[in-house]
Amino acid sequence: MKLKNVVKKNSYYDSATLMLLSSKVGERLGSTRDVAVMMASDMNKDIMRASGLLAEEGEAAGSNDLVFALRAETEEAIEQALALAEEILNSRAAKLEERQTDVVKTVEEAAAAATGVKMAVVSLPGAYAAREVKKLLREDCHVLLFSDNVSLEDEVALKELAVERGLLMMGPDCGTAVVNGVGLGFANRLRRGNIGLAAASGTGLQEVMTLIHNFGGGVSQALGTGGRDLKEAVGGRMMSQCIELLRQDPATDVIVVISKPPAPGVTERMLEQLTAAGKPAVVCFLGGGGIQAPGLHVVSTLEAAARKALELAGSGRPEELAALHGGLSGLAAEARKQLGSGQRWIRGLYCGGTLAYESMLLIGGALGSVHSNIALEDALRLESGSPSAGHTVLDLGDDAFTVGRPHPMIEPSLRGERLLQEALDPETAVILLDVELGYGSHQDPAAVAAEEIAQARALLSKEGRQVVFIASICGSYDDFQDYPSQKAKLEAAGALVTESNAQAAELALLTVEP
Repeated sequence: MKLKNVVKKNSYYDSATLMLLSSKVGERLGSTRDVAVMMASDMNKDIMRASGLLAEEGEAAGSNDLVFALRAETEEAIEQALALAEEILNSRAAKLEERQTDVVKTVEEAAAAATGVKMAVVSLPGAYAAREVKKLLREDCHVLLFSDNVSLEDEVALKELAVERGLLMMGPDCGTAVVNGVGLGFANRLRRGNIGLAAASGTGLQEVMTLIHNFGGGVSQALGTGGRDLKEAVGGRMMSQCIELLRQDPATDVIVVISKPPAPGVTERMLEQLTAAGKPAVVCFLGGGGIQAPGLHVVSTLEAAARKALELAGSGRPEELAALHGGLSGLAAEARKQLGSGQRWIRGLYCGGTLAYESMLLIGGALGSVHSNIALEDALRLESGSPSAGHTVLDLGDDAFTVGRPHPMIEPSLRGERLLQEALDPETAVILLDVELGYGSHQDPAAVAAEEIAQARALLSKEGRQVVFIASICGSYDDFQDYPSQKAKLEAAGALVTESNAQAAELALLTVEP
């Protein structure tokens, strides 16, 4: 194998752009493991070094430099991949040049040039992000902070400033929002409507808002807070701000809040605020059973949150979504016929972290222990390279799996190797997987998953056995990837496809239960 690093001096690109670029170049080389396109920060160089992708040129690069690190069998393959990367970056630059006649060099200049309500998306290395976000907030600009590795102290300070000025500071590590009909980050095409959402989870927010859309409702706003917001240290500052803005929003008649269980003090304050908001409210704290909230509608799954919101909004077809559960028993009975006596375990391989968490809770609640890299108990926690044990659910988008690689929502082929590993385990009965659609996600994720399923089924057929593949699609019927064709590709490969993640988990449980 040949290794090459090419350095572009003083050329900054945000992490989202570079993840997409790495994915496309990896497709050309046939392996995303052999590509890293990153800014040469110390942390990124550590990642490339650990992946065996850092050469002498990359070692010498400075933090303001861009590094293309590629590994391939031939020099020709590397040169072709480099040419593709340059073509993509040049095309991006040309498009930006077409769109804007004025070039600004600071965030203050950008904010001053904007008119009306101002919103900025920030995707900078965490070490620099807080400084620039503070400038934007002082210019009365709402912010979606995509960056991670922002300190807890900076997060608290930024959110205090935002609340003081009546602004949104969504993040850090916030990847999804829809504001006044405009999708930010990993978002979906949605019908405008009267349901407003606030969430401390990205794919959890996407699951609920796309189900609302697919079953006839509409979304006024979908706001993210970042995953740490509901911890005691942050105190739910941005969730409180989001609830207040939804309360004031004349387009919002129903409020939906989605998160993992907040810290106890945060929970109490949030429920009090929702009760006083004067609008019907749905609360979905995944894994937070037993919450008492008179006057509020507490649900336990993301699908249930969408159904209840539709019901309260007086729109859509919540009963149609609920009725789909009635057909799962029949599907499970047929699926069970494919299994042998020794096949008993459910293995979940997820691109979406919140969807993995929900499935882990649902399967664990019915069958007991579930092993996972996001397990709540240390005894059940798996390291990223560890083999599965018993029932296992993995969040493949966790940092341990994505070091030096694009997120699997951008490059779902990262799941392929693990899918084959699980399928060839003679005790595996069901493999659960998710497919995410929308802006920022892979342009044809179902085709990738279908090819992997077909490959696994062919290998299993030679051994005289099969595994049941169950997939859920997190996306709207109007997303650019074309939901119906995505579903058809999965079904053609032999997968059972459900409308929601909760239905997929239920179908898996019905399939393995005696």
